[in-house]
Amino acid sequence: MVAERLMPVLRLEKVSKDYVDGNQRVAALVDVSLELNEGEFVTVVGRSGCGKSTLLHLAGAMDLPTSGRVWIAGVVTSELNDPGLVLLRREAVGHIFQSFELLPTLTVAENVELPLLLAGKNRAREHALETLGWVELAELAGRMPHQLSGGQMQRVAIARALVHSPKLLLADEPTGNLDTVTSNVILALLRRISTERGTAILMATHSLELIAAAHRSIRLRDGRIAPDG
Repeated sequence: MVAERLMPVLRLEKVSKDYVDGNQRVAALVDVSLELNEGEFVTVVGRSGCGKSTLLHLAGAMDLPTSGRVWIAGVVTSELNDPGLVLLRREAVGHIFQSFELLPTLTVAENVELPLLLAGKNRAREHALETLGWVELAELAGRMPHQLSGGQMQRVAIARALVHSPKLLLADEPTGNLDTVTSNVILALLRRISTERGTAILMATHSLELIAAAHRSIRLRDGRIAPDG
């Protein structure tokens, strides 16, 4: 028997994205095709303005392509209405940002449980504490963000991104504000996420260490995947 091919967690098929700047149409992405499977760790590299952020927005259902199709967990994003897109993002996608994006008036545990509360899930605090334990920060659950180091804040942000067990994790320069030692801690955690949890990771980065640690790297140049990427 021939084994059935698994559906990729993320698939882009000849995706292009145009923006209008005044009277001019600007091509941010051009004919990009890409697949990520369960547990795959992929970095996206390229100069500023090459289309990395646009790619992450489309991969996270935060924007829709001008042409082509994007599948997230088997669902075509352009076939969903706004409530459907919100539900897809809440269920299937997690986000990690360079600037952490923690809410300063909430405790660590409250920041982590927030996605579950917004989605109306039960046992939100229990799941938040379990996830904080997984990133080895359970003892900081009652602290406020300003009481944490940069590395601790990023680990809390990662816990928040993982608390709903997304199939896809998107990261935008997650070590950009961290020193080398702390960056290595985050790198080790990202590798655990892909191997132990089976989460697919798509990450924009300039870090040579992160690029070397990924399963593969994609280089964007002028909105296209470069032949060497």
